[in-house]
Amino acid sequence: MPSRVESQPIRRILIVGGGTAGWITAGVLAARFPERGEQGLTITLVEARGLPPIGVGEGTWPTIRATLQTIGVSETDFLSECDASFKQGIQFAGWVDGSVADTYYHRFTLPAGYEERNLAPYWLEGARQAGFAASLCFQTSLCDNARAPKLITTPQFAGLANYAYHLDAGKFAPFLQRHCTQKLGVSHVYDEIVQVHSAESGDISHLTMKSGDELTADLYIDCSGFSALLIGKHFGVPFVAQRDCLFIDRAWAVQVPHALDEAPIASVTKATALTSGWVWDIGLSSRRGVGYVFSSEHVSDDAALEELQRYVAATGDLSPALSYRRININSGYRQEYWRRNCVAVGLSAGFLEPLEASAIVMIELSANPIANLLPGCCDGMSRAAQLFNETFRYRWEHIVDFLKLHYVLTQRTDSRFWMDNKRLESIPQSLREGLEYWSHHCPWHEYFAHREEVFSAASYQYILYGTGFATTMPRALLNEHDRAKAREKMHETARHARELVASLPTNRELLSKVRRYGLQKI
Repeated sequence: MPSRVESQPIRRILIVGGGTAGWITAGVLAARFPERGEQGLTITLVEARGLPPIGVGEGTWPTIRATLQTIGVSETDFLSECDASFKQGIQFAGWVDGSVADTYYHRFTLPAGYEERNLAPYWLEGARQAGFAASLCFQTSLCDNARAPKLITTPQFAGLANYAYHLDAGKFAPFLQRHCTQKLGVSHVYDEIVQVHSAESGDISHLTMKSGDELTADLYIDCSGFSALLIGKHFGVPFVAQRDCLFIDRAWAVQVPHALDEAPIASVTKATALTSGWVWDIGLSSRRGVGYVFSSEHVSDDAALEELQRYVAATGDLSPALSYRRININSGYRQEYWRRNCVAVGLSAGFLEPLEASAIVMIELSANPIANLLPGCCDGMSRAAQLFNETFRYRWEHIVDFLKLHYVLTQRTDSRFWMDNKRLESIPQSLREGLEYWSHHCPWHEYFAHREEVFSAASYQYILYGTGFATTMPRALLNEHDRAKAREKMHETARHARELVASLPTNRELLSKVRRYGLQKI
């Protein structure tokens, strides 16, 4: 029989750390379990005052729309208060051969016909001049023309094309804080941890705070960022570094004002390859967020800064007054994410270079399983931890594979960074096996084991065929019915793209209307 302590109900959740990770987690849990008081859950978030955001989490994945809608946020308020803009994918420039024409896209809208058939093999059969994304996804034309993914009459969180957001990370967390505390009943405490205490079982029993208070909970959620106060410093869960695979370990970041108040706002994250890494370029309503992530083994900090400054000057800003900030990046993740009565979310669980906006989506993907797996009593904690750890170990490993995929497909030989990325020993075995398989079979659902993949087969298709990867499928595995279906879908894609480009406003036009009129509520 379980002891009385083991079978006690879970009623108190303490989130350690604010920021995007802490407040998204608080919002998801509070919205899922709205009952407070003796019969409900007490959800408290404690954080130290004045901690600045890291500043590289300004891109999101389309899942964020469902998350914001679930916790009851108004899309109009979010767009206005977080200086947000619409994001419809990622544009990669210079990643293949470095030429002026070297551009491809990872779109958020699925390839045409994706829900029914794998049409990629039939695109590969054709001339392919238009490119994979342009041939099978109308969204490519929207982004080429800086169009928004919806109309002002489209209800909030709905779209005519799939979309996510760019946002000001410094405004997003305070926005979530106000919503969670004022609308969802989350308790908020400013304080700092002095000591973490353990029970005889090994669980965390309570925290001693700088104020002298003691905070006690049944479940502790570590959102303390890179410091990893609970999962790392207290429990000592090892960090699994990925430096031998993902070479990026530094970033220079800068905020660049628009040259004109009405300057166009790109509806993609622009990822431009440089000699020893790549630049992110994110358009918000009031400014651009720009940064160069690079490998310190391949370029010095000073030389990297000069490269970024040249990029900024070439893209429209010549101001000498810009303030550049250097950020250290340690790509990797914890060996475990849920240990006893503590689960890590956000940077305390892991961080990889911000190539595909995986940081915020991993927060979302963590918060929802915590809510789904939360046991009624403490004696269910170990099984919940086991299931959570198995799922997230798979996810982190596969994100590493997907990020590395972008590098191994390069043909660049102009710098040691790009050549080193193709070294066999730097490529995970699982990715090597995937590339071998995909040389004779286009990526499809069955290759991926989990129902909720971070990056689906469609994402792999966009990257592989955007870079010119060669898949040679035997003709015996193709058929005339699907070949005709592919031709039909490509014609539909071109027609639909023309219609939407003609009818949709630009990104900036729609954002201006949203601030003036607001979006319709569903």
